[in-house]
Parts: sequence; C-alpha cells; structure tokens
Amino acid sequence: MKALVYHGPGQSSWDEVPDPDVKDAADAVIRVDTTTICGTDLHILKGDVPEVAPGTVLGHEAVGEVVEVGSQVRSVRPGDRVLVSCISACGRCRFCKEARYGQCLGGGGWVLGRLIDGVQAEYVRVPFADHSVHPLPHAVDSKDAVLLADILPTAYEVGVLNGCVRPGDTVAVIGAGPIGLAVIATARLLSPARIIAVDLAPSRLNAARALGADAVANAADPPQGLIADLTDGIGVDVAVEAVGAPESFDLCTRVVRAGGHVANIGVHGKPVTLHLEDLWIKDVTITTGLVDTFTTPMLLRMTAAGRLDLSPLVTHSFDLGQMEEAYATFSSAADSGALKVVLNRNVPGRRRTVPSLRGGASAAVKGSAHDDGP
Repeated sequence: MKALVYHGPGQSSWDEVPDPDVKDAADAVIRVDTTTICGTDLHILKGDVPEVAPGTVLGHEAVGEVVEVGSQVRSVRPGDRVLVSCISACGRCRFCKEARYGQCLGGGGWVLGRLIDGVQAEYVRVPFADHSVHPLPHAVDSKDAVLLADILPTAYEVGVLNGCVRPGDTVAVIGAGPIGLAVIATARLLSPARIIAVDLAPSRLNAARALGADAVANAADPPQGLIADLTDGIGVDVAVEAVGAPESFDLCTRVVRAGGHVANIGVHGKPVTLHLEDLWIKDVTITTGLVDTFTTPMLLRMTAAGRLDLSPLVTHSFDLGQMEEAYATFSSAADSGALKVVLNRNVPGRRRTVPSLRGGASAAVKGSAHDDGP
C-alpha cells in the first residue's frame, strides 16, 4: 500500500509500505477513505515531537471501512463505516477507568502517527478497536466526521472544558487556525457572552467571525487594548492558547483576568517563560492537556442532529494519492488560505481479501468509498 512516511525532521514522502495486519486480538484494520492533516503533523516534521521515529507513517485522523478485526473485537465488524479516534484506549488501566484515555498506560494514548504507524495511508491497524473507533451514522458525511477524530474533541475538552467556560464569560482565543476555530464553535455551546479571536491572518479572522466570534483582533497590532476596552480593563475570563508559540502563551497570561483560566492547547517545541512574578498574585489557573476523546460520542450525536457544523473549516480537498501536494498547501496556509485539508479515496482501489476472525468466513471488501461517504 501507499503511505506518507516520516524520514526525519523536514523529510517525508508518499511511499510503498507493507500492508498492516491484525497483530493483537483487540486490533482492527481499517481501509482509509478520508483523512486529514493536523497542525501536530507539521510539528512532527519540524522535529518538535522527537519520539516519532523515522519510518513511521504519519496521521491520526481518519474515516474508513473495517476490513479485518481481531477475535476479541465486539463493537465493529468488517464492512462497518467508522471514525478512527486520534486516541487509542486499552480500557483497563487506571487512567482509562478515569476516562483520561490520552494518558493510557496499557499501550494506548496518542500512538497513531507517533509511536505506531498512522492513518495517512491506504490502510491502518488500529489497536484497542472497541475503545478507539466509533461506528458512523449515515447522516454524517465523511468530511464532517473526520473533524471529530481530533480537532473537535481537542478544542472542546482541552480548551473549553479545561478552561471552565461558563455562561456569560468573555473568552479570548489566541490563534484562529483549525483548533482555535473549533474552540470558537464549541465554546458557543456553553453560551459565553463574548468570544474574541486573535490571529495574524485576515482570512482566519474572517473564518472566526463566520463560526461565531463576536470580535476579532490582528495579533500584529497589540490586541491588549481591544480586550481591555471590551472587558472594562479587567481582562477575559478564559484565554485559550491555540498556537503553540511562546508569544501566544505569554499573551494569554497578560489578557486573562484575576481568577481567570488559561487553557493551553498548542503543541510547544520551545521553552516558554512563565512570568510568575506577575501571575502569583492573580489567582490564575493554567491548564495543559492531551485530548482524551471522552466527548467524541456526544459531539458525534450533536453533529448527526445538525447542532454542530464545522464544514466551513474544510477549505481544500485532495485525492489520497495527492498527500504531498496536500501537505504543501496546508503548510503554506498564509498563502493558500488553507484551514483544514481533507484527502479522500476517490478512485477504486485494489481488492483486499482477509480472513474473518469471528466466524471463519472470508471478508472481501472492495477498495471504493461507501455511497454515503465523500
């Protein structure tokens, strides 16, 4: 099969690699029909995530069809259309029992595209399938569903819930990339009085307004003045860092009010200075976090019901085989205007026949998208 392989900082290519197979009784092999590129993938390519070894297939967000399952898998079967979560969960360890799946001690957590081969490929092996894939209703289109693999639960859990957004709050979202925009959309579920988006790109600030931001500020012009005007000089109740840069984190700490919350989502590849000489007296709560995806079923229900629409985030579509072109477009977002790029399996692929581990019959699955897919 073909896959996007990481070869070290700044190096990746669309290569021929071996097909994945079931290695454990809890595994499922998924034919990838829709995938996307995350800002974290760009951090990996920069060398900001050193635990990713050269030779690893990248990617952790996908929608596809189950083609093979291990003998212990009960929640899905070959032929099912599923969402592949960015987080895998053993379901047995202490953290999984606390719904902190991102911290799984049993071989899960964020492993896809980091510690094991990921989903930017024609096929992927997903461990702990009963806890790590979600059957998809026909009403949810694949280009919408793939946003539920990572950015939507990340924004909601690490930004909105960790930031303790409450009705009537003023929320500042520093960084209006895909994650920041998803924070804006999901924060609205909790009825804040005002959402302020800060970014350098006018196109992203326009997208922030479209998704519900009440005010926007260009980071090139110090936004502290606007924020002070909008909050009577007090500061925001919640500041969400959605960039992963020292400057954006520092800005969050400077615009948050006394007793407020700073929720850091961004992946940081450089040290960040924490100005405790200013913050110690302000009673500010700072949270970090890796997504746990415990809210994915709820967010999926809301999407299926039409109550949550992030389709404006998808600005570019490519064929799965155009992976390198898609990376070039996504990594040059300032020029391309890309927010979220989606890659689809648009052409029939080879037939893959695998043994069913449930009943002994063979499961033959064609390499084409579902009628209800993209």
